[in-house]
Amino acid sequence: MYDISFVIPVYNEEGNIKPLYKEIKRVADIIASSYEIIFVDDSSNDNSLQEIKEVALIDSNVKYISFLENRGQSAALYAGFQKASKSVIITMDADMQNDPGDLLEMIKLYGKYDMVNGWRKNRKDTLSKKIGSKIGNFVRNKMTKETIHDTGCALKIMRADMLKKIKMFKGLHRFLPTLMRLEGAKVIEVPVNHRKREIGVSKYNNFNRAIEGFYDLIAVRWMIKRHLDIKIKEEK
Repeated sequence: MYDISFVIPVYNEEGNIKPLYKEIKRVADIIASSYEIIFVDDSSNDNSLQEIKEVALIDSNVKYISFLENRGQSAALYAGFQKASKSVIITMDADMQNDPGDLLEMIKLYGKYDMVNGWRKNRKDTLSKKIGSKIGNFVRNKMTKETIHDTGCALKIMRADMLKKIKMFKGLHRFLPTLMRLEGAKVIEVPVNHRKREIGVSKYNNFNRAIEGFYDLIAVRWMIKRHLDIKIKEEK
């Protein structure tokens, strides 16, 4: 049993908020000694924020942040990380494609590892998105010397004190396993379910992800090479 902050970025996910909340609560009641669910609304232009407020009104464990302007997933995650008050942070998408039920097995690995990363081994996406993701992960792993199959999977369990040391920039949420390792984290990846999107539409396409991802990759590669790995021999 852990003290857990669930951080959920939201952008135009009307219709998904309430069923996702119910699924998270069902799992949280099993794995958490205490918990909070933090929805971060990235300036949605549908009724997402209203649905979040309705859930928060009936459950004091539900909190939210609402951005004045759209700032992207990395910003939403970063704001949620800073607001989180628990020792463990769990992230997932608000589109209902991640299955909170997977956390029942993932949490068993936490403690031995500081980060448990989901791997959507059987993705329920279009063929073009699957191919784009495979190419992106292959290139990313080659340049960062990583072994993670699916850095884009939002379902993650992370040690909060390590996570909060990371300075997030736009796009860097895709490199969280690498950035956590730089903070000394032990990381493991496990296969998880991936469900077909039933409500709403995807906010990404392969072209804009490839262009932005390339710039992000250069930045992270620089961070890896310039990382200060200090080992103290002795001190007084």
